[in-house]
Amino acid sequence: MPRRLAALLFVALSVSPGALRAQASPYIPTDDPAMPIIEHLIARGAISDPSPMMRPMLRGDLVRALHEAARQPGTAGPVQALLERFDVDTAGPWWEAGGRVGAEAYSTPRQDLFHPVGDASANPYAEARIAAGFANVVAVSRVAVEPRLTDDPDWTGRRNVDLASRLAEGYLSAQFRYVRITYGQVPQNWGPAGLPGIPLSDYGYERQGLTFELGNRTVRLSALATDLNDGVDSSDQTAHRYYFVHRLNVRVAKQLDVAAWEANVLSGVDREFETRYRNPLSVSYLANTIGLGDRGNVMLGADATWRVRPALRLEGQLGVDDFWYQNRQNNRDRYLFTLTAAGPLGDALSWRAMYTEVSSLALRAFNPADNFTDAGVGLGRNFSDYDQLSLRVNVPLRSRWLVTPELALFRQGEGDINTPYPVGAQRQSTPALFIGTMERTWRAGVLVSGEEGPLQLTGDVGLHHVTSAGHVEGETETKLVFRVRGTIGLGWGGRIAED
Repeated sequence: MPRRLAALLFVALSVSPGALRAQASPYIPTDDPAMPIIEHLIARGAISDPSPMMRPMLRGDLVRALHEAARQPGTAGPVQALLERFDVDTAGPWWEAGGRVGAEAYSTPRQDLFHPVGDASANPYAEARIAAGFANVVAVSRVAVEPRLTDDPDWTGRRNVDLASRLAEGYLSAQFRYVRITYGQVPQNWGPAGLPGIPLSDYGYERQGLTFELGNRTVRLSALATDLNDGVDSSDQTAHRYYFVHRLNVRVAKQLDVAAWEANVLSGVDREFETRYRNPLSVSYLANTIGLGDRGNVMLGADATWRVRPALRLEGQLGVDDFWYQNRQNNRDRYLFTLTAAGPLGDALSWRAMYTEVSSLALRAFNPADNFTDAGVGLGRNFSDYDQLSLRVNVPLRSRWLVTPELALFRQGEGDINTPYPVGAQRQSTPALFIGTMERTWRAGVLVSGEEGPLQLTGDVGLHHVTSAGHVEGETETKLVFRVRGTIGLGWGGRIAED
């Protein structure tokens, strides 16, 4: 891959200046405290979505959408606050640097509050960021020091250290009028806001890779190629593993986007990342799975985003894991889907309703090395055999803060993403949803995010009432769950002098 990457970058940087985008811009991180209020404005229809169901978005794309919306009624405060934050003059070579220090407190070190593991604690948190832009190329590095990581069961890094750290972002991006090539660590979420995407999400931690985008707002082809950690196959041999996901989005009408996508997990002893499996213009299911034949696992999917009317925005995502069109009696259908609805509420609020379901055997395969996981952590969703219904109301405060009350019902079966795939009669008798005793969680909570001057704060606090707790009939518990992070930061920036 390094030689091919070098060739791609060489071709990209050799394009004539007349064909280039005016200026490259960094991505807005998916964990930025401003993202919830951005999603709130999109839900209201106050600003257009630069990249439906694809996060992160470019800072430059957001700024253009904000300028278009600046004169709409009811949005002047939040829109102006976001413009003050993100509308930075990047004419000519530029640089940015900054750091944040603070603390985080949590009831569980795991990011998913519906699957708590471990003890409540509080730890320091710090990060440092540096970025630079040179015409059509931008480079960003953000490193976080986060002691919580060593207690998180989904952290795949070192645990025998007292001060764990991670690369939150670290990428080089070449951006032109119709092409973007990004190499490095860019947390991504391919799916509706508020839930992890099915083919790809930012639930896990470091995901290095090569991302390629071709097209414009009307037609856009996106692809990600990345290595995965080695796994153990069905014969107990160590297998090399790779992941390739690509998506074609078409803006059918001004208010309607539809997309088709495909995700491939490839594995094998001494296997390499063959070219035919990372061709963004290939339909791997047709060309390889039922064509040439392969040794991988393919998930087929589709997305749609539809602004039905100004007061209603619908989104849907469907994934079908390892679809068998023949000999169907020998396998079980494995599926995942998400449906969301959102819209404005009064003069300034918005609402969002979400339902998602992951079937009992989804994300795992006959060959465990073909599971949609990396070192046991999901590439998109991190759990199987559950559904979730949530209703949220977004309340903006002081233009820079968003408070979100939430009511939710979460139901989890005993299916596990890392449990071996059942065989024979056991596979046929496995229910499509909710294996064994179902655990049910009723949630009433509130999410908070925003910033004021150098202060940034994100928080998620909820009261969970759990029945059949731990999948034991009759066990009931009520508990307070929370995750809160507050930091103080400073930042600098300016022009880079040219000879």
